[in-house]
Amino acid sequence: MEAPRISEAEWEVMEVIWNRYPIISAEIVSALTKEKKWAANTVRTLIARLVRKKVLTFSSNGKTYLYRPLISREECVRHVSQSFLERIFAGATAPLLLHFVKNTPLTRKELAELEMVLRQKGKGK
Repeated sequence: MEAPRISEAEWEVMEVIWNRYPIISAEIVSALTKEKKWAANTVRTLIARLVRKKVLTFSSNGKTYLYRPLISREECVRHVSQSFLERIFAGATAPLLLHFVKNTPLTRKELAELEMVLRQKGKGK
């Protein structure tokens, strides 16, 4: 299943849900009104959009709604990463990696990890 496009605000809602599911709507609203200073109605609207996009599912018990993601965070990251790669770098991975390596401060540990991965790639692993 291909992940639908979700906005930055919807992503924030999903982060709360991915980290805490199953979660009731009141907890989602509470978390985001505190963290982001969003109005409760804004959060409810974003939740409804995510349900319509089939990113979330819910079950109800009276007036209580319990939400679960239908798509994992990893699936969404993969989709967004691929979309970014295609839009910005014409689908070419090497220019993307070179850009970030050249323009991002890296620790010695991160550099060592990159070197190890590149050596393994060079050996065909």
